[in-house]
Amino acid sequence: MERFEQGARQARPRPSVFCCYEAGPTGYGLARKLRAAGWACDVIAPSLIPKKSGQRIKTDRRDAIKLAQNHRAGELVAVFIPDETTEAIRDLERAREDAKKAERVVRHQLSKFLLRNGRRYPGKSTWNRAHETWIGKETFAEPAQQYVLADGLAAVQNASLRVAQLTERLRELTASWRMAPLVKALQALRGVEFVTAVTVVAEVGDFRRFAKAADFMGYIGLIPMEQTSGPHRRGGPITKTGNAHVRHLLVESAWHYRRQPRMSKAIRERSIAIAPQVCAIAWKAQKRLHNRLQRLLGRGKNPCEAVTAVARELAGFIWAISREEKLLAS
Repeated sequence: MERFEQGARQARPRPSVFCCYEAGPTGYGLARKLRAAGWACDVIAPSLIPKKSGQRIKTDRRDAIKLAQNHRAGELVAVFIPDETTEAIRDLERAREDAKKAERVVRHQLSKFLLRNGRRYPGKSTWNRAHETWIGKETFAEPAQQYVLADGLAAVQNASLRVAQLTERLRELTASWRMAPLVKALQALRGVEFVTAVTVVAEVGDFRRFAKAADFMGYIGLIPMEQTSGPHRRGGPITKTGNAHVRHLLVESAWHYRRQPRMSKAIRERSIAIAPQVCAIAWKAQKRLHNRLQRLLGRGKNPCEAVTAVARELAGFIWAISREEKLLAS
């Protein structure tokens, strides 16, 4: 696509090249190279591209023309392009999340194998050292089943080792990251430990693109749907748009606010060397979110819906801390 810009004293127009492509397997490398070459390039969110319900023909040429027309009309939404280091940290935390999912799969397979054969663990907490010791002492009369047990236990141990190694590597590489102060500051919040903090920061990238907390809440899909026609307004469940991984983490973190507000030993250790302003925001979050959750549950609200509402407010406190960290850094 070409646009022509003409100044007040220029004799002829000066062409400028504007281009875009859909986000996908191409990644951000192409956009960085085009921008380095002097081209204005945007990466477009595919889910927000306008579509006509009457069109039944889809080709690469038609898609390119539609992108060019919509881009010229300003109807496309560009996604945020992170720098190379932030993208690398994000790839690493996503690799850890994939390893965690693989660990859950092999644990589930082994536990169901034991349950299917009538082996029930007498303890309360599973997948700790005592549980794995109990599994290792189990024996089967059939050699085939004994081999399945040994193989399953080895798979669990290897998967856990992989998760631990990726977590440790993530800690090492995050220490020299320019966003490390924000990662540490977010850990002053209850329910936000290192992995959650680094995942939120790496996935979001730059919080400065959100002018207000509601923008960040909408970005991760925690705001309710709305259908308004004239004087009639009808709400609905959350939109579930944007980054589902961040939304899931914040909902999981919101469950921690069932407990009474207090500065636990873990929170005090995580709050060492964090600015007093950030600690004040985190303590305010503890009190407000706990009271909010108790009020919703007391009114008979569904627990999952109540926790989702608390997660939305938790996103607002995360946004507030990010703004505070930006002011402190400047």
